[in-house]
Amino acid sequence: MSQGPTTPDTTALAQAEFVHHLRLADVPAATQQRALILMLDALGCALAARREDFAERLAGAIGALGMGESGTRGVIGFARPLPLRDAVWLNGALMHGLDYDDTHMAGVIHLSVGVLPAVLGMAAQRGASGAEALLAYIAGLEAGARVASVVQGGLHTQGFHPTGVVGTFSSALAVGKLLGLSPRQLVAAQGFALSMAAGSLQFLEDGAWTKRLHPGWAAQAGLQAAMLAAHDIPAPTAPYEGRFGLFHAYLDKTLQARLALPLGQRGFGSQWELEQIAVKPFPMCHFVHAAADAAIALRAQGVRPEQVQRIDALMPAGTMPVVCDPIEAKRRPRSDYEAKFSLPYAVASGLMRGRLGLRELLPQAFTEPAALALMDRVHCEVDPDSTFPRHYGASLRVTLNDGRTLLQREPVNRGQAERPLSNDEVQAKYMDNASLHFGAVHAAAVRDQVLGLQKATELRTLEALLAHEPASV
Repeated sequence: MSQGPTTPDTTALAQAEFVHHLRLADVPAATQQRALILMLDALGCALAARREDFAERLAGAIGALGMGESGTRGVIGFARPLPLRDAVWLNGALMHGLDYDDTHMAGVIHLSVGVLPAVLGMAAQRGASGAEALLAYIAGLEAGARVASVVQGGLHTQGFHPTGVVGTFSSALAVGKLLGLSPRQLVAAQGFALSMAAGSLQFLEDGAWTKRLHPGWAAQAGLQAAMLAAHDIPAPTAPYEGRFGLFHAYLDKTLQARLALPLGQRGFGSQWELEQIAVKPFPMCHFVHAAADAAIALRAQGVRPEQVQRIDALMPAGTMPVVCDPIEAKRRPRSDYEAKFSLPYAVASGLMRGRLGLRELLPQAFTEPAALALMDRVHCEVDPDSTFPRHYGASLRVTLNDGRTLLQREPVNRGQAERPLSNDEVQAKYMDNASLHFGAVHAAAVRDQVLGLQKATELRTLEALLAHEPASV
């Protein structure tokens, strides 16, 4: 067997040095505040998911792994505690299960849901302060965003889900920050993450629930990777650039050739990637948002489904395999999860109802005969002017029965860094989500704990607030 590298690859070392040396004083106050807002958004998504069928069934399955073992860590919306790893896994699934959580656009990755569960769980376990937890969360998001941005959506083309794959690395680094690991140990944490990183896009074929598990799996795998590194267990030192590292094993050869410039030379600190994370205005795959907004805008202009002969959706080529193909299946979603990844349904609901929220994901909404008839008139084609993955834009070209053609362009999707939802808008989204199954007073108490996290001496108060059954509030 060939001798492997004896020194860390440049990407792993750059990540380790960045995370190890980062201090909260290095982070602008506005960026810290936005990080708290992103935390709040993820927790609101989890609270809104509490009564979903997937939440109950996943809780049963993950809880059964403990075989009656008494847990110590809280689960969002559940009174029964679980062991640390299981609680982290389930909390990640709850945060991501509605597909309403944030997305780093350039990296095409859901970051908060892979980092936050691990940070909250480990911080509560170790009695860390709120400021320490916030710093670890920021470090994990920044590191994960940089790796995901380097691979530039290439994981998707190979059938991997970046949230599960890259999320394991970002979680490992965030937990490593909480544990106070050295740069050498943080490199090892990434080495362990390489063997644990997983996430397949096969769920797109049949609407399976595996995607919901990916961020929680990444969170608990990263937690374990960091703990192995803390105990100085030998790990690979070239998890990205090595012969079987992430860049070579997970990406096609065309993209590999573009990864010659090490991540560390791309300018840590040139911008805060956290500021580039988009908060979703719709509980759907981010790829359909611009098309949904275009349909809503057309409705506001007076266009009605009965006037429409054909709708051509101009989409970025990189998004079409996820939300347009195969078009026959996308026109007939069989579950709320399939509806979340259906461009025809996003357009149909926007044009029919002028909205696209959680209620539009109920079966009676996406199986309504009028919606099905309109979906049959939606066609997808590649937008040659797309700026994907910087933006997830879309345009709708609508041919009316009287022969007229209307064009509605949304080149920059709402929520993206250039069209961000304000902190106030995200707080309003949180309150809508958190009060769906819980009282407004309870939702506000959680909000106040999160927004005051820098001053909190521990996280167990927040954990206890979150670990409530809806009926008990």
